[in-house]
Amino acid sequence: MTTTDPRENGERQGIQSVETAMRVLLALESGGGALSLSAIAQASGMQPSKVHRYLVSLGRIGLTSQDPASGLYDFGAAMRRLGAEALRRTNEVAVASGHAMQLRDRTGHSVNLAVWGDRGPIVVSWAYGTRPLPLTVRVGATLPLLTSSVGQVFLAHLPESLTGEVLGGELRGKESDWTSERLAATRTQVRKEGHAVTHSGVIPGIISVAAPVFAANDPLPLAVSVVLPESLGTPDHLAEVTRELHSTVAAASHELGHLA
Repeated sequence: MTTTDPRENGERQGIQSVETAMRVLLALESGGGALSLSAIAQASGMQPSKVHRYLVSLGRIGLTSQDPASGLYDFGAAMRRLGAEALRRTNEVAVASGHAMQLRDRTGHSVNLAVWGDRGPIVVSWAYGTRPLPLTVRVGATLPLLTSSVGQVFLAHLPESLTGEVLGGELRGKESDWTSERLAATRTQVRKEGHAVTHSGVIPGIISVAAPVFAANDPLPLAVSVVLPESLGTPDHLAEVTRELHSTVAAASHELGHLA
């Protein structure tokens, strides 16, 4: 008698009940808070009686819990511990860098990733595209807060208690034409549009578009930026690049556990 290895059919055999339980947990996640049995059943596409049996089992091992007063279901203590440990093991820069590389491959333009340091935005990765640029950016370089798209992202999303010293230094220098009204308008625009754009802000002839990547329970964002020659920055192409950037940071933020 011979047996067939399920891997020979191109698919590993799994346990369907585990996959079904995951549907229940994902339905609970999609609600953004405690849900009723009927709401979980609707979100998972399953009958309430079947969902209830899974919730009982999941509750026994602490992955879900039920409020005695309201009857609503939510994640349990074991699920919260698992989530916290998963986040602890996540390398945010590595995750964001992976998405940034994919953005470079899709657009053909150079892409960089920056984090906030004690003296401003610091470039932690730079992936050159197929379009030549008249600049070389060193990993570890600090970018200006006001005239770089990455800097404006941090300016818009970080509290002034973090950016104040760096901002004050730049305002005392050549960027002294930045009035309080202009600063406020820039912050508002970046938050509203979800990205910052600079034309020849740091290097003449260069357009840079940057957007934030957020992680769960971390108030400090990362910033991804696409850099392209001004000659290629037609309105249509710039809009296309910006859409790709938004898609990238949304995917990276989602992987890092951020709820938009």
